[in-house]
This record gives sequence, structure tokens and C-alpha cells, in this order.
Amino acid sequence: MALDVHLVTPEREVWAGPAQMVIARGTDGMVGILAGHAPLLIRLSIAPIKIQHEDGRWFVAVVDGGFLHVTNTEDSARVDVLASFAELSDEIDRDAAQARAERAQARLAQGDDASARAELAKALARAGLDE
Repeated sequence: MALDVHLVTPEREVWAGPAQMVIARGTDGMVGILAGHAPLLIRLSIAPIKIQHEDGRWFVAVVDGGFLHVTNTEDSARVDVLASFAELSDEIDRDAAQARAERAQARLAQGDDASARAELAKALARAGLDE
């Protein structure tokens, strides 16, 4: 049984399809989801999410927090990733993300700024997808 994965934002369904595994970073740590996983609802961190296709290939998306919800019945397992914003790795301009990270770091050097910390986390997640 494969996982039925849906990565959605308010604007669009970023990706949907069958997968073998999903790996995500929740606010309390990493979680791996396989078919048959117990029902689960976690709050996500700003971080990459890795999805393994049925053929074994991996792809990565970055989410700006949100929630991951797992439901499981005898016949199916579904993973819903609900985020305010998400990008697939091939949509990301890593140079622009690195420039945003540098600007956010400069703002942080001027003093503690919650929006700069959030922007830095987003930019670093986009610039360093292999983390």
C-alpha cells in the first residue's frame, strides 16, 4: 500500500501523488511516515519535506510551517501537508534565497527582530535543501 500524499497551500495544490515515504521536521523533531502509520497531526517547522516516490526517487519541497496530518484505514494511508506557503525544490532560486538570508542576518545583527528570524529560517531552508 502506497501513501496518498497531498501538499497544499491556500493558493494551490503544490504536489499530489503516491509515495513510499514522507520525512518532515515537526516543531518537536523529525518524523518519518510510511504506509500503515498511526493517525497523526503535527505542527511543522519551516523546513524541507522529503517525499520518496514509489520508484525510489526522492524530491524535496520547502514549507513555511503548517501541519502534517496522517489518516490510515485498512485500504489506504493519506498524508496531508497543509502550509501557508510551499515550494518544490525545482521552483526555488537558491541564489535569491541566499541573498535573502544574508539580508536577514544583517537585520539580526542590528538587534533581535522576530520577522528577521523567520525570514532567515525560510531563506536558509530554501538555500540548503539537502539539510
